[in-house]
Amino acid sequence: MIKIDAIDTQIIDLPTIRGHVLSMATMTEQSVVLVEVLFSDGSTGIGEGTAIGGLSYGAESPESIQSAIETYIAPAIIGMDGDAVNAARLRAQKAVVGNPIARCAVENALWDGLGKRLGLPISTLMGGAVHTGLEVAWTLASGDSDKDIAEALEMLERRRHRQFKLKVGKRAVRDDLAHVGKIKAALGDKAVITVDVNQAWDMHSARWGLKGLQDIGVAMVEQPIPAVQRSGLSMLSKSYEIAVMADEALRGPEDALNHARCHAADAFAVKIAQSGGLSPASEVIAIGKAAGLGLYAGTMLESGVGTAAALQLFSTVETLQWGTELFGPLLFKDDILTTPLRYADFQVHLPEGPGCGVTLDQDKIKFYRRGAPRQTPVKVSV
Repeated sequence: MIKIDAIDTQIIDLPTIRGHVLSMATMTEQSVVLVEVLFSDGSTGIGEGTAIGGLSYGAESPESIQSAIETYIAPAIIGMDGDAVNAARLRAQKAVVGNPIARCAVENALWDGLGKRLGLPISTLMGGAVHTGLEVAWTLASGDSDKDIAEALEMLERRRHRQFKLKVGKRAVRDDLAHVGKIKAALGDKAVITVDVNQAWDMHSARWGLKGLQDIGVAMVEQPIPAVQRSGLSMLSKSYEIAVMADEALRGPEDALNHARCHAADAFAVKIAQSGGLSPASEVIAIGKAAGLGLYAGTMLESGVGTAAALQLFSTVETLQWGTELFGPLLFKDDILTTPLRYADFQVHLPEGPGCGVTLDQDKIKFYRRGAPRQTPVKVSV
């Protein structure tokens, strides 16, 4: 039996190419928890745990992810059968309540290790890929209408993206609508426009906001009100033609089932980290599909490791009505993979090779590791 021998973690801090403006924070850096599982036969597996905006977005931070893994998950599963991924992830689930991102990072590393030992990609272990490339959206989040328009036109010209998500919610609804309307008018029918509010509106604002966005011609609005207000989200989804997507409200299969049961949304933004790993994310997908809801492959702004793991799962899904937003690696000034993921012809392409299909650039990891000495500063102040 090949046993789980050890689990190592480290935090790396990656600067972004520009300020990424959300309703609750402006990101100029992303902190990534990299996980390496070492097995008794000498093989290894890598995974990633990434939160957005520290604790301003959700209940997990890079520091808490690392602590949960080192203090609770690792002691619980070290010594277990390394090939028994389900047994190990279920043990980890019992060892920590919540902490889906920490559990996801470890589970991804276990799948990666198993795939490498078998010489197979994770997608094959999950039944086989039906797509080698997936439509990928880009988030316009500078907060400046003219900058966002210029950025979108450049992406269209380069054939990198033709669906754009706008981050709103930091300003008054009237100002947000003017911002979105200006961008939609500039792009016209050349691109699909969606909007993410990140829970920033109350119900009164959401009613006006959804009506305005619908009139502008926006295709979909994501999590306009707080995640706990499921009945409110249901009311909004039934009141407007614009599609309403649940995101932060989905913390795993149970949340997905409750939203599907009362038709609280028209679509699910499925995130492997928010779901707690590849296996529970596949359950969220199955629930959404069975309920006739649209599916969207979401991101926690992961680096290439987490993005590759997500691609392995979503490549096995027949229809993603809203595509994906697996653009995380493109948001950073540097890539930490020896061979970066390929973005071309409006798609992100499934990497080849066993496991997740990617390899870390150890020189880059050493440079960006938190606390490591650097010759040049990379952290940008807010």
